[in-house]
Amino acid sequence: MTLLVAALLCLIGGGILSLHPRLGARVAVPGCVIAAVLGVIPATQVLSGGGVLSLRAEWAVPGGSFYLHCDALSAFFLIPILVVSALGALYGAEYMRHSVNRAHWFFYSLLVAGMAGVVLAWNAIFFLVAWETMALASFFLVVTDDDQAPVREAGWVYLVATHFGTACLMILFALAGGGSGPLDFDPMIATGAGASTWTLGLVFLLAVVGFGTKAGIVPFHVWLPEAHPAAPSHVSAVMSGVMIKTGIYGIVRVLTSCGVPPLWWGWVLIGLGLLSGVGGVLFALAQQDLKRMLAYSSVENIGIILLGLGLGAVGWTFGEDRVCFLGFAGALFHILNHALFKSLLFLGAGAIAHATGTRNMDAFGGLFKRMRHTGGTFLAGSMAIAGLPPFNGFIGEFLLFLGGLIAVMSAQPALCGAGASVIAGLALISGLAVAGFTRAFGSAFLGEPRSECVEHAHDPGWRMLLPMWILVYFCLLIGTSVGPLAAYNSPAWSAAWPGKTPEIAFAVASCLSCVSLWAGAFVVLCLLLAGFRLLLLRGRSVRQAVTWDCGYAAPAARMQYTASSFAQPLTDMFRTVLHTKVSGGAIADVFPGLSQSSSVTADAVRAGFYQPLFSGVLRGVIAVRRLQHGNLHLYVLYIALTLLFLLFMELG
Repeated sequence: MTLLVAALLCLIGGGILSLHPRLGARVAVPGCVIAAVLGVIPATQVLSGGGVLSLRAEWAVPGGSFYLHCDALSAFFLIPILVVSALGALYGAEYMRHSVNRAHWFFYSLLVAGMAGVVLAWNAIFFLVAWETMALASFFLVVTDDDQAPVREAGWVYLVATHFGTACLMILFALAGGGSGPLDFDPMIATGAGASTWTLGLVFLLAVVGFGTKAGIVPFHVWLPEAHPAAPSHVSAVMSGVMIKTGIYGIVRVLTSCGVPPLWWGWVLIGLGLLSGVGGVLFALAQQDLKRMLAYSSVENIGIILLGLGLGAVGWTFGEDRVCFLGFAGALFHILNHALFKSLLFLGAGAIAHATGTRNMDAFGGLFKRMRHTGGTFLAGSMAIAGLPPFNGFIGEFLLFLGGLIAVMSAQPALCGAGASVIAGLALISGLAVAGFTRAFGSAFLGEPRSECVEHAHDPGWRMLLPMWILVYFCLLIGTSVGPLAAYNSPAWSAAWPGKTPEIAFAVASCLSCVSLWAGAFVVLCLLLAGFRLLLLRGRSVRQAVTWDCGYAAPAARMQYTASSFAQPLTDMFRTVLHTKVSGGAIADVFPGLSQSSSVTADAVRAGFYQPLFSGVLRGVIAVRRLQHGNLHLYVLYIALTLLFLLFMELG
């Protein structure tokens, strides 16, 4: 535990020193890297079966003690938090080189320390302190460019949403603590097993709402598509890659601390997973802003994780060890994998925006000829998030499909229905995700430039490219060595599901090892073919010529698909859900003149629920505001009437 405490102190100390005008990134970035090294060492030891690390010290705050606790589940979440944050800091050192925001690195270090504190806290008060530290630090990072009105609006939406979630967590801990005694998690877990069904159900719902708001679960996701595009790209990578996973961590902790869950718990998670997964990928398809599209994709992947947790909970309820194990294992694997490839994609989006000055995918095209390193890393991230081997995104989805298939073959109707729902939902989500990232990569990197901003684009410096290639390496490494990794991470699976690991774990590890072997062979074959091609072309002149042009003598960028036109058949299919508003004249003549068309897809939950709700509250507040008119005589009358009312109430 000494190294973990040193890592936290390194983050906090580096953040404080970064406030000096001459230090900034020079001390904060090494602080994040050193903290990652210090923290990953003991976390890896815990994951490899090294037991549990803990540190407990008395403090003056009521409700328990300063209690740090690192078990296998905490270590499983802590490693990607520290690794992704360190790589984000390396990337941000060049990305923020010309920024005048002196407090940026202070809040960045504070964000990383807060996330680490959340997964290490074993006391409710300390947990809420770390949670609020993470929330406030990320708010100030979101509003880094606060001179822009959309950024300020995104920051306020995020602040309201995160404090709504915190309010739910405070009620949750008050219920779990029983109203008296210490608020350490050990007695909470001990008393939780014997609590009433009503209390446990309310605790579960509060956890889903409170932690789900941070995770971006539909319908509590409205802050996420606003905040992630507004933040600097390395902050977006950290927020989407690991910060929203702290919400999943909280749900897993509550789910596995209350004993065998009722059947409706699993169905709630499966329902929210389907809503988040399908809704997230549909709205991602309808976006033109690259970072906003990636933000909605995070909602989609949170939905996939919830499908796994729900399937595991249903399997646990019926005592089906294989379904329970595969559901939780698939969810945990997808948590790790999403942290890597989504961070990679956000860093790639930042490199594109840094080079072109825009995030509009309809304005891109032909970037691969100008940004080969960025194009290569973005292609790897797109393949990983689409679930294509040999990259890591394939693993978690494979486990969930396998768990759903075993559930479908069960004799229990409820378990069979859960498995069928997971398979159908995951198949739809996966297919739309492939279309979405084919669209993202193709519209940005292939074809010809559609605007002048692309003409002079180029790859960023090595300090931005190095973290991207490291993430590509991790995605490929996990995808090709998943068998040993499955055995290595089994303590985390056992922590998520408190029971004996079923025999299917070894069969799954063997199957995944075969997949890894073939995936590795495929990578080696591609490298050999590339080397053989270079050998054949060595010393020979290579010239380029156009292929058959289909009768077009002078093809132009206007003739190729844009991101919007590529997705239009799919968005039209789901227009009743998306409610896309299209403006511009339709093309009707054989030889049409110049015409323009644009489309906007607003978030259905925000436009249909939250905006009317808050508009009604605002109208009510404005009506009550008329009482505040500045007339002292009427204020005295209000006080007198209130006192009379209280007097009559007291006298009955």
